[in-house]
Amino acid sequence: MAQQTAVLCLIDYKPQSLTWGLLRFVIGRFYLRHIPGLQFYKILGSGFQGGFDVRPSFHKQGLFCLFDSLPNAQEFLHHSTLIKDYQKHAREFFTVTLQAYSSKGSWAGNSISVCSTEPVNSPIAAITRASIRPLRAKAFWSKAPPAELELQNSPGCILAAGLGEAPYFRQATFTMWESAQHMDQYARQGAHLEAIRSALQGQYFSESMFTRFKPINPQGTWRGQCFE
Repeated sequence: MAQQTAVLCLIDYKPQSLTWGLLRFVIGRFYLRHIPGLQFYKILGSGFQGGFDVRPSFHKQGLFCLFDSLPNAQEFLHHSTLIKDYQKHAREFFTVTLQAYSSKGSWAGNSISVCSTEPVNSPIAAITRASIRPLRAKAFWSKAPPAELELQNSPGCILAAGLGEAPYFRQATFTMWESAQHMDQYARQGAHLEAIRSALQGQYFSESMFTRFKPINPQGTWRGQCFE
């Protein structure tokens, strides 16, 4: 039985490759056509310094690809010309393969199938993304800085990256944690809990998705941290 599998890449471009990186937003979709098993993809920007800021980063970027099976995801990650091009232009490059064990909501109308079991006492990953209603954007972003500060200092957080399809209105967060218990501890207290309650009560989002994954073989470097 095929297992729907995602690949997430985080890229920090070399100074001489900034133009190449920015062009991904314009022409990147053409290089993602006709890739075997690819069902859905997003070329993502990032906040300032790779965080959760309304100011965009011009050198940090993300790529999310959803495949129909693990073999097709691995073939793309390990053998595609596109991945080799990203590596050539990057001063930091991080990749991880992901299989969902819990998922709610949708992303541009696409839902992610659950095909894994929850890891026990081992790392997990999560993607939270939302389309923010324009009239609720100011209220949403007023809650973001305290929640980000708590996230960066939260016990058990291995990696955190702020991503998005469009500044201010279409935002996403990718995180990796030492365990589900560590993530739950962060999510159920403090500024993050207050932000979630406000978002639900204020109906901030026109679409949202929250997915937890089993991370497979994280590799590379992100914000100075090495993964092997």
